Amino acid sequence: MRLHRLDITAFGPFGGSQTVDFDALSTAGLFLLHGPTGAGKTSVLDAVCYALYGSVPGARQSGQGMTLRSDHAAATVRTEVRLELTVAGRRLEITRQPPWERPKKRGSGSTLDKAQSWLREYDAQARTWKDLSRSHQEIGEEITQLLGMSREQFCQVVLLPQGDFARFLRADAEARGRLLGRLFDTHRFAEVEKRLAERRRATETQVRDGDTELLADAHRMQQAADDAMRLPDAAPGEPGLAEAVMGAAAIARSTAREQLTIAHSRLAAAESAQAAAEHTLADVRELARLQQRFTQARDRAALMAERSDGYRQAQARMERARKAEAVAPALELREAADAEHGRADVAQARARALLPETFAGAGAAGLAAAARRAAEELGGLESARRGEQRLAELVAERAGLDRQERADEDVLQEAEAWLAGWETIRAGLQSRIDSAQEAATRAEQLGAQREPAQKRLNAARMRDQLAGDTDTIADRVRLAQEEALAAKAHWLDVKEQRLNGIAAELAAQLADGEPCAVCGSADHPAPARKDAGHVDREAEERALAAYQQADERLVEQERRLGTVREALAAATAEAGDTPTGQLASTFEELERLYAQAHRDASDLHPAREELRRAEAEHEQRTTARQQAEVRAASRVGHRERLDQERALLEAELTQARGPADSVAARAAQLERQTALLTDAADAARAAEDTAQRLKDADARLADAAFRAGFDTPQAAAEALLDDDAHRELQRRLDAWQSEEAAVRAVLAEPETADAARQPPADLASAERGAALAAQRVRDAASARDAAARRCADLDRLSTRAAGSVRRLAPLREEYDRVARLASLAAGTSADNERKMRLESYVLAARLEQVAAAATVRLLRMSSGRYTLVHSDDRAGRGRSGLGLHVVDAWTGRERDTATLSGGETFFASLALALGLADVVTDEAGGVRLDTLFIDEGFGSLDDQTLDEVLDVLDSLRERDRSVGIVSHVADLRRRIHAQLEVVKGRAGSALRQRGAG
Repeated sequence: MRLHRLDITAFGPFGGSQTVDFDALSTAGLFLLHGPTGAGKTSVLDAVCYALYGSVPGARQSGQGMTLRSDHAAATVRTEVRLELTVAGRRLEITRQPPWERPKKRGSGSTLDKAQSWLREYDAQARTWKDLSRSHQEIGEEITQLLGMSREQFCQVVLLPQGDFARFLRADAEARGRLLGRLFDTHRFAEVEKRLAERRRATETQVRDGDTELLADAHRMQQAADDAMRLPDAAPGEPGLAEAVMGAAAIARSTAREQLTIAHSRLAAAESAQAAAEHTLADVRELARLQQRFTQARDRAALMAERSDGYRQAQARMERARKAEAVAPALELREAADAEHGRADVAQARARALLPETFAGAGAAGLAAAARRAAEELGGLESARRGEQRLAELVAERAGLDRQERADEDVLQEAEAWLAGWETIRAGLQSRIDSAQEAATRAEQLGAQREPAQKRLNAARMRDQLAGDTDTIADRVRLAQEEALAAKAHWLDVKEQRLNGIAAELAAQLADGEPCAVCGSADHPAPARKDAGHVDREAEERALAAYQQADERLVEQERRLGTVREALAAATAEAGDTPTGQLASTFEELERLYAQAHRDASDLHPAREELRRAEAEHEQRTTARQQAEVRAASRVGHRERLDQERALLEAELTQARGPADSVAARAAQLERQTALLTDAADAARAAEDTAQRLKDADARLADAAFRAGFDTPQAAAEALLDDDAHRELQRRLDAWQSEEAAVRAVLAEPETADAARQPPADLASAERGAALAAQRVRDAASARDAAARRCADLDRLSTRAAGSVRRLAPLREEYDRVARLASLAAGTSADNERKMRLESYVLAARLEQVAAAATVRLLRMSSGRYTLVHSDDRAGRGRSGLGLHVVDAWTGRERDTATLSGGETFFASLALALGLADVVTDEAGGVRLDTLFIDEGFGSLDDQTLDEVLDVLDSLRERDRSVGIVSHVADLRRRIHAQLEVVKGRAGSALRQRGAG
């Protein structure tokens, strides 16, 4: 990386624009950047850093760039830094402008402009600059990638701050680690340590969770084993927990199986005892049953002997009922015939009551003959009934023709009336269409005139406004001219007064024995004195500044006046000389005519639609009129045919209906008369038939009662039993016989008789013995089931725990492996003898490289006396790895760098800084650094050491490298000819470049 040119405007202490030509300074190889304290030497380096990275080193970066602006800069001048450099074979130009709070262009107050950045690259073939980017982020990424260093690395490598490295020499391991970590970006190794620790905690949590779940299963197994299982004392995560739990579970399962075998044996013994008790209980129950059976049979036999008379009476009653059953059919037949005859008499009386009195004495034959005559007359009315229906249809059809005729007459009248005014309607609609078309054409013409008229009116209004603005600004210009002339006159007066009193001002600088700056004499017999109205340089500069500000205001007002006059000329050219009011009236009239034409043209489409509908209605009404005329002609013949047919039917129907109102009424009368006569004849015949059947039934009943042995039919009816009484009597007889047979059978049973002769059975004692045996079986079964459940629960929980152990095995192995790696990387492992963290180990390697590179230059600076070496010894109880010692060749002893003197500390820190720059450069990909800056520390060196240090720095010029020394040591100005001086003044600092090629 080589710097070519740096342009600074309103940055830091520099109120104006300053330029640094690094190409000229680099010709000498070694150049000096000097100036008074606070002049701005470090600000030059800050400007380089800000141009590259958009920020300045350390605490000076604050307020998002707002503090970078110079307090000496004018309010209208924006802060800007432009750097031209070559890096990686590419010539680039970087321009950066921090945020700027500038005065508002209109009104009072200020507004904030955002930061701006530009990146350009020089095209050697085209000899032009081409833009690459204006994005802060893209530019930052591009520069960081090309340099291969972050801002912190750049400030340590290119801008070598000796104070930081002096502190680095005396710092402890932790402070050295922080600095080296920023330079070599070893944060990734710290991230590795962090990731390993996080992974160790995560796997440890998973192992603890798994062990907690395993212990929960162990507690469940202990519960299932009735607390016979002993749990291990290990906590979750401790080694051997899984083996202890699985061993205790195996013991619990074995114990549970032994208890299950014992329970099975006890259950088998209880079941055998229960079977014997049940057998004894069955025998006792059988003996008690037989004894009770014999006693009950003996009691039933005694009771039957007492009730034998009732049994014999029931047998006699059943015998008479059997004889009466032979007469029962004749009785039922006689009752049915009597009931049927009674119903026939009632029906005959009801039918005859509906007939006229002329048929009161007629028999069944006479009634039937009258019914036949009425039916024959009814059959003759069928054709008349059809004729009557046809007559009704003719009347309805005739009425329909009349309605059609009236409707067609209405249609004809309406069509004639509408068609009579058709031509007038059509002409009116066509006139509307023509008017709307003319309005549309007129609206199109007026629309083309609207835009030019609007533009001309707007230009006229702008012309009037700008004319007023021109007068106002012209007045301001005249006022600014007067103020500028007055300020200039005041400045010239003040300047003249100062020149008149310059002798007193020069005399104030005279010293005894020193020559005068004007005459050169060392004697000053009568130096001039300042009077009361003396004007000094500050008063002159204030007057000049006031004049310059007034002149700038005048230029600004003249520029604004020119701009307004140009705009006024353009507006006048477009609007002409026509007054604005006249143009506005013309435009309003044009707008009114356009709106009226647009409204008239909008009627074109409705008028066309209305004409189309009118033409369709005209065609429809013409067709309707023609169709009505055709229908009227066809109705004349149809009406005549209907009238002839109606006259014939009315004559026929008058004869057929007789005295009735209609044929249908006459037919209804005959139908009712025929039905009544037919019903009466049927009822008369039925009454005669039932009387004969009743007489025959009485004769058969008397004969049947005599043959059955009864004196009268009434006696036979009384002996007869109904079905319920017969079944009840038969049931009583059958029950007596069954009971008698059952009692005799029981009393004859040998085993029942033997049981009756034995002592009474003790059933309660046998039942108590059986119940006790059953309870023992239930208890044994419950114990067996509990033991079986215990075995099943322990097997299930053991299987689950074994699965958990298998699942946890890989995780436990991973935890052990990660824990070892995390402890080793964190420096807490016993295998890490020096207790070095991973990041410290990497930084120790880098520090060893830095010490080796620094020793090369330190040997030359110290005339071969000192050598820097890296030490990985532990400091007290802390960790090792980042120790730094110096070996004194004169004493041959190694001692801490904190024991070096002030001058020795300077050139040791300088050698360390240069060595660090070489290592970081190699780490950044070997980017060549052709421009370096070294900041302060040279005042602590004697002349010989200073020469040796300068020789070392001069050797850095090899291969066209330039080194800038930042110092205010006066002796360096004599030794280094190429200089960049920072001059401090009231209006801000300035840069002066001298001695460059």
